[in-house]
Amino acid sequence: MVVVLTVICGASGLTLSFVKQVTEEPREYSYLKFVKEPSIKAVLSGYDNDPIKDRIILTIGKDEKGQPLEKQFFPAKQGGKVIAVAFDASAVGYGGPISVMVGVDNQGVVDAISIMSHSETPGLGARAVEPSFTGQFKGLNLSGALNLTRNGGKVEAISGATVSSGAVVRAVREALDLLPKIQQEVFSS
Repeated sequence: MVVVLTVICGASGLTLSFVKQVTEEPREYSYLKFVKEPSIKAVLSGYDNDPIKDRIILTIGKDEKGQPLEKQFFPAKQGGKVIAVAFDASAVGYGGPISVMVGVDNQGVVDAISIMSHSETPGLGARAVEPSFTGQFKGLNLSGALNLTRNGGKVEAISGATVSSGAVVRAVREALDLLPKIQQEVFSS
């Protein structure tokens, strides 16, 4: 019985690893198409290309284990020239990480943001997805205006959800902090 069970487990493991390897690319494309693409379309406008197909993968540093850390950037092109780029960033809110897609023009000004995922409290922090909150980021850059009003900025926090509001601001700031490091590669492609 031990031999039979070992053979069955070994065959199952090999089959699963083969299926994972074969389906890795289609699963990645599905994730991009159905999770990230709606957010990309929400933060970019005026482009005539497919940002998903034209995506750029850049190494932006190393993780805590010393491995290269790669990030995807989705360029919006008009007439072959990159006019804006969308990429994601995240910060920890009240209920966990909040993933934000940020659309930025070549001057470092936010075109729009879209909340991709969160686990915030319904009716409070979950209101961060509402256009009345996300619309406040349009036209902001890394200046002091990109902060909550209580910290001297222009972003009005959601009532009862200051932690969630602050997390979205931190995610957008993180994205804009990254922009100078990748601007040459992204906007010259």
